[in-house]
Amino acid sequence: MPTSIIKLTGIPTLDLSRQYAAIRDEVLAAIQRVCASQLFILGPEVDGLEGEVAAFTGAKAAIGCASGTDALWLALVAAGVRPGDRVVTTPFSFFASASSIVRAGAEPVFVDVDPATLNIDPAGVRAALEKAGGAKAGHKVAAILPVHLYGQCADMDSLRQIADEHGIPIVEDAAQAIGAKWRDQPAGSMGICAAFSFYPTKNLSAYGDAGIVTTGDPEMAAHMRRLRNHGSPERYLHTEFGWNARMDAIQAAVLRVKLKYIGQWNQQRRERAATYDRLLSAAGLISAKSEPPLKALATSGHAFHVFHQYVVRAERRDELRKFLGDRGIGSEVYYPIPLHLQPVFAYLGYKQGDLPEAERAAKEVLALPMFPELTDEEQRRVVEVIAEFYS
Repeated sequence: MPTSIIKLTGIPTLDLSRQYAAIRDEVLAAIQRVCASQLFILGPEVDGLEGEVAAFTGAKAAIGCASGTDALWLALVAAGVRPGDRVVTTPFSFFASASSIVRAGAEPVFVDVDPATLNIDPAGVRAALEKAGGAKAGHKVAAILPVHLYGQCADMDSLRQIADEHGIPIVEDAAQAIGAKWRDQPAGSMGICAAFSFYPTKNLSAYGDAGIVTTGDPEMAAHMRRLRNHGSPERYLHTEFGWNARMDAIQAAVLRVKLKYIGQWNQQRRERAATYDRLLSAAGLISAKSEPPLKALATSGHAFHVFHQYVVRAERRDELRKFLGDRGIGSEVYYPIPLHLQPVFAYLGYKQGDLPEAERAAKEVLALPMFPELTDEEQRRVVEVIAEFYS
């Protein structure tokens, strides 16, 4: 049974093998428990995970499903989004944030991002709602979908005030933010419902695809349980068109093991982020006193950031990324094309220059290696190579 970390020739963006080495016995026991039960879809493991996630997030209910994308769709439909409606969201996110709106039959309305955090700009949300006439127009705005990007909650004070003024619900896209908080309120408890992803790269990750929705409304929870199971309240009775979005029991069992550690792992991510801040500042790569080649994203004083990614804005980003890669250091770009410029959304009529902050960020952002087991030595090496590139 291997207990030591495999030595790597380089520094990956993410290394899940190190996590597995630490929890291998618990994971295998959980999988064996499912195999012994022969209950592979929904069932007691999913029920257990739902209760534990609800308690962790402070929500009244959680609904396990097959992916984070399914979670977004379930949340939007349960929140009342209908064909012909519109949903205000950010253009700077993974494709599922917007495609789930379309899957619900609605139209995304993209507004620009705050250049400091890259989360959705509340001023843009307000302007979009005033332009659309709020929920009273013919094609009404039915929801606001903020994304808690990179593990930091969006400005929920401002967004909730705007939502209340217009009588519109907030659906949180918390795919990257389990354990994050805004003013000590957990992500997943601040909107009418919230969607989480357990894709293998997430802070809390399954061994395949899985997702969950949290809500404070028992009727919405019951609706989503029907929707995830072909719109069926009982076997062979279908009261609406749903989808096969059920969670596998093995994924739930693995997630129940990992959920016990998510607080520790998130704290380690925060420590790694602080180390990057310190090392980059000491190297003169980020500074408030000059024009450095890198800019760190801001962390709000109201946010408990869980650093799903540690992202900087970099001059000559693509050249830097190649330089790092040539020296065995991983990095990623989240995201190279903002959603309003994706070819599939051409029908919405957006053009280059419409959302300049998101477009600028797409050319500058770079995610550095970030995971709880990342070592100080590895972080120093990352910063040394970046410094070498800009020297």
